[in-house]
Amino acid sequence: MSFSDLFDSEFKQRNKGHFASIVRVALTDGKFSPEEKAFLDKLAIRLEISQAEYEEILENPLNYPINPPYLYEQRMERLYDLARIVHVDHHLGDKQEVMLRKIGVGLGFNTENVDYIVDKALKLVDKEVDLDTFVFEMKNMNK
Repeated sequence: MSFSDLFDSEFKQRNKGHFASIVRVALTDGKFSPEEKAFLDKLAIRLEISQAEYEEILENPLNYPINPPYLYEQRMERLYDLARIVHVDHHLGDKQEVMLRKIGVGLGFNTENVDYIVDKALKLVDKEVDLDTFVFEMKNMNK
């Protein structure tokens, strides 16, 4: 196995675990709303989840390990990606902030701050900032 194959394999596994974690969040109330399902459909494409993997993860997301980002910078990057997907595509309609808050907690943000973090993230994404600006603004939002 080449080094690039190993990297691609680890990347795919991480994406599947990340997707399964989001599926678990979406299932906290026991079912998917049509908006959540549309969001998951779009997210699976963005994370390069095959149709077979998608169906398998939806059927049993607990088969995949939770792989929360360890570093704050990685959490910010994931929040940026997810906020852009949620905000730009509007698949979740009025539920976009609720879903993003749930995901924010799943990413490891404190439940006491997650409302503020999600609000700031969506405002930055609405301004179409790049990742570097997003991370800088999020890190310095209390200053």
